[in-house]
Amino acid sequence: MVDQATLDKLEAGFQKLQAATDCKSLLKKHLTKEIFDAIKNRKTSLGATLLDVIQSGVENLDSGVGIYAPDAESYTVFAELFNPIIDEYHGGFKVTDKHPATDFGDINTLVDLDPSGQFVVSTRVRCGRSLKGYSFNPCLTEANYKEMEDKVSSTLSSMEGELKGTYYPLTGMDKATQQKLIDDHFLFKEGDRFLQAANACRYWPTGRGIFHNDAKTFLVWVNEEDHLRIISMQKGGDLKAVFQRLVNAVNTIENKNTIFKGMTAWAS
Repeated sequence: MVDQATLDKLEAGFQKLQAATDCKSLLKKHLTKEIFDAIKNRKTSLGATLLDVIQSGVENLDSGVGIYAPDAESYTVFAELFNPIIDEYHGGFKVTDKHPATDFGDINTLVDLDPSGQFVVSTRVRCGRSLKGYSFNPCLTEANYKEMEDKVSSTLSSMEGELKGTYYPLTGMDKATQQKLIDDHFLFKEGDRFLQAANACRYWPTGRGIFHNDAKTFLVWVNEEDHLRIISMQKGGDLKAVFQRLVNAVNTIENKNTIFKGMTAWAS
């Protein structure tokens, strides 16, 4: 059961949302009194409550959506709220619909989009992934951040071949390294007010960091918004080479540690 202090905050937040006549978020539209009462006492096995889900949308009444999933289980525990919002936001993704199994497709169908180098300046492909057994940012503890960074940085530091590179923790980063990452357009910043209200930026910059390979064509952001944001990029339009590198990187990361196997994406 949810504690009384959390319930009090939920009730106050719900009343604030209902009183906001100019709020047009999907949260306000779909969090009816009936649904609110049905799910307000629920909690996931990792401890996430409805307050963790809606607090950003309650704080920021100009949100378009207004909810964040604090862990993977939230999608089922609070399904009465998530399902209609997902369906509307994606223009039709119903409860009976299923995501297909992970399939990177036939890479050999991809080509260099600009072999003459006249039009495409650079090509970049990225994906977000989450680690098994951990909440998403809104419910991560400081200890979680540190533990995850240790595991991820150790795994990334063991990369070989063209993926071999260096991990740069944001905590204690010296000015020279910081400027280098800024110049390379690699350094990410603390999240916006929507993420901050969702508690997705706590303990900043603890547990956050950036990895890139020696050629600066493979990059991983650690605990920015996703647990991992994996990026492949290079000058020119060779989409096949860029996508192949991303696939190789994801598969390599998953195979190096059991907590990365079957990594999933998350959305807000």
